[in-house]
Amino acid sequence: MSLEVEIMSQLKEAMKAKNTIALEALRAVKSELLLAKTSGSGEELTEAQQIALLQKLIKQRKEAAEQFKANGREEFEQKELAQAEVILQFLPKQLSAEELEAVIKEIIAEVGATSPKDMGKVMGTASAKLAGKAEGKLISEKVKDLLNN
Repeated sequence: MSLEVEIMSQLKEAMKAKNTIALEALRAVKSELLLAKTSGSGEELTEAQQIALLQKLIKQRKEAAEQFKANGREEFEQKELAQAEVILQFLPKQLSAEELEAVIKEIIAEVGATSPKDMGKVMGTASAKLAGKAEGKLISEKVKDLLNN
C-alpha cells in the first residue's frame, strides 16, 4: 500500500476516534507529501524521498519538543513527542543499538576505514544503506565511536 493511501486510511481512523494528536500529525504528513509532489517534476515520490520527508517531520517534532521543554512548556512538549510517534509508524522498523553497530562495523570493514579521517567514506555508505532505519545523528555518533576505538 502506498504511503498516501496509508496516510488517508489512518486519517479517517483518527477522525472516527477523535484522536486530535494523530489527526494533526497525519494532516502534516499529508500536507508535506502534497507539497513535495506538486513542487517537483510531477513524478511520484520515490520510497527514499518519502522516508526522508517523514524523517524530516519527526526531526522537526523532536526539536520543537526540546524547545518547549527548555521553556518549561511540558504539555506542548508531550504533544510534539506524541505526534512524532504517530509519524514514526510509517517508517521502516528502526534498528536497535546492537543491530546498528553490527551494520556499521560491516560498512567500516567493507570501506576499509581505519581512523576518524575515514568518517566521510563510512558515513556516505552508511547513510545510503541505513536510510529510514536509523536516525542520521545516531549513525554519525556510532561511526565516530567505532572509528575512534
